[in-house]
Amino acid sequence: MGLMDRIRGEFIDIIEWTDDSRDTIVWRFPRHGNEIKMGARLVVRESQVAVFVNEGRLADVYEPGTYTLSTQNMPVLSTLKGWKHGFESPFKAEVYFVTTRQFTDFKWGTQNPVILRDAEFGMVRVRAFGTFAAQVVDAAALLRELVGTDPQFRTEEVGDHLRQLIVSKLGSALGAAGVPLLDLAARQDGIGRQLAKALTLELASTGIAIPRFYIENISVPPEVEAAIDTRSRMAIAGNLDDYAKLQAADAIPLAAANPGTGGDAVGLGVGMALGQRIAQSTSGAAAGSAAAPQAPAQPAPAPAHSDVPPPLPTAPRWFIAVAGQQQGPYDESALAGQVTAGHLHRTTLVWRSGQAAWLPADQVPELAALLADVPPPLPPQD
Repeated sequence: MGLMDRIRGEFIDIIEWTDDSRDTIVWRFPRHGNEIKMGARLVVRESQVAVFVNEGRLADVYEPGTYTLSTQNMPVLSTLKGWKHGFESPFKAEVYFVTTRQFTDFKWGTQNPVILRDAEFGMVRVRAFGTFAAQVVDAAALLRELVGTDPQFRTEEVGDHLRQLIVSKLGSALGAAGVPLLDLAARQDGIGRQLAKALTLELASTGIAIPRFYIENISVPPEVEAAIDTRSRMAIAGNLDDYAKLQAADAIPLAAANPGTGGDAVGLGVGMALGQRIAQSTSGAAAGSAAAPQAPAQPAPAPAHSDVPPPLPTAPRWFIAVAGQQQGPYDESALAGQVTAGHLHRTTLVWRSGQAAWLPADQVPELAALLADVPPPLPPQD
């Protein structure tokens, strides 16, 4: 190699970067001590900007295009150099290429639940996860605040910072949205747009924007999901009393399938517990209505004489538990037949409309006459 070839090799005359990665945000041109030749060509491709740094100070920023480096298109750098004899000699400067496209492969999620105050459920812990996009909108600010002298700045170096910022803003964004817990799924897109704006404002000093923010899922603890499912069943049942009956009827077959656990006792316990819930709800309603004095109930006036007789009274309809299975309904005459058949005893569980829970037959006053001739259970054999 001749002397002139060696001299030419010491100068850089083409400055460009072809990005072959998907995660590089900033890349410093590898000068390796060489000087940039006067009249060198700078190639800045779409979705890139080039930033010249001279002795630690930001100089010129170039948008996409092809440039021939001269005093005309490097005003800041030539001023910093302060050359008296013009900008004709080779010079040394650091050149950083900054990617300005959107990086869409960021994921986020709440490592710990976020506590919200919901008007319907009170204090609720929620978790959420999703994706977001980040984009450099101010290359000079990014170099000053985050990159420094790093020769290759990747998404992983800023990803954790962005995720921590998202989690810190998530609770306030959900709270400010004022959306009930049950409506969060329908409002995820709107909440995501609000978070994108808030995060972009927070990151303005670093030159990074969040153009897109997606919430893929918002979940609650299993016990809250169970409460929502229970409330749905109650809404379908339409009435707390009907719901209690449904629960009691469901409990009897389950108890019968496990005779070793005392099926009748289990069914009675479930029925009594549900009866207490109904009593509590009705007593609360009664207490609320008792706050205002009410006139004593007056007997209904006797109807005027008419040739049309009043409707016949409706006989109560009874259900009994036989071998852990619900049987019925029966009227009183049919119950007498169950006594004769040996299916209805003093300890047999019975229930009729208006009764809070299943009770042994000998505890129901209406059945006392029917069971008068039924002997009690035999004492245990020695």
